[in-house]
Amino acid sequence: MAEAGGSGATAPGANPPRDWAALIRARLAGTRPQHERAGWRVPGLSAADSQRLMAHFPAEPRPAAVLVPLVQRDTLTVLLTQRATQLRNHAGQISFPGGRIEPHDVDPAAAALREAHEEIGLESRFVSVVGYLPDHVVMTGFRVTPVVAFVQPGFELLLDSVEVEDTFEVPVDFIFDPSNQRVRMRRSGFTGEEVEFRDIPYGDRDIWGATAGMLLTLQAMVAGGES
Repeated sequence: MAEAGGSGATAPGANPPRDWAALIRARLAGTRPQHERAGWRVPGLSAADSQRLMAHFPAEPRPAAVLVPLVQRDTLTVLLTQRATQLRNHAGQISFPGGRIEPHDVDPAAAALREAHEEIGLESRFVSVVGYLPDHVVMTGFRVTPVVAFVQPGFELLLDSVEVEDTFEVPVDFIFDPSNQRVRMRRSGFTGEEVEFRDIPYGDRDIWGATAGMLLTLQAMVAGGES
């Protein structure tokens, strides 16, 4: 069993501290899951750029949900997982806890909370859902609903070693600072074209792909007013 922890210090190069918790709470208040195809996002792309790829979206992607856990320390942090290296898909990548929505899950929040408990032992009594990001479509054939939640400190984690190798926290100030985001050119799984994405290196880890894309969607909604 691992006791969760996180530094209260802002990483070098980050923006001056802002009250991200208050901004996120205000921006996401009253949001609900929106599954309409017209609102789907490609992780890392804006709403407009995502819509230009709509013709390439899978016809019936499988519904899934992830928890975006924001830990309410002196400096707000996001809790991330590193996937186990033996997994068939996305082995070793940085991700949020989550997975497919099962028939017994009443909604995406229930699925995200269940998966977080199964994967890392995060108990729902520490978690308060604040709102939702637009659904993100990923090339593995899933339509993922990101469930944004605040997490009270004091929790302990128990990792499912089959799925999760490690967990760690990153200050939201660091993630939202454009100077910490690196432009990468990668081949789009939808069109095969080279597309500009942003990674977020943090120490010896690299937050990229769908995880980075969802965090950048959150940043755009909170700091830039994007819907």
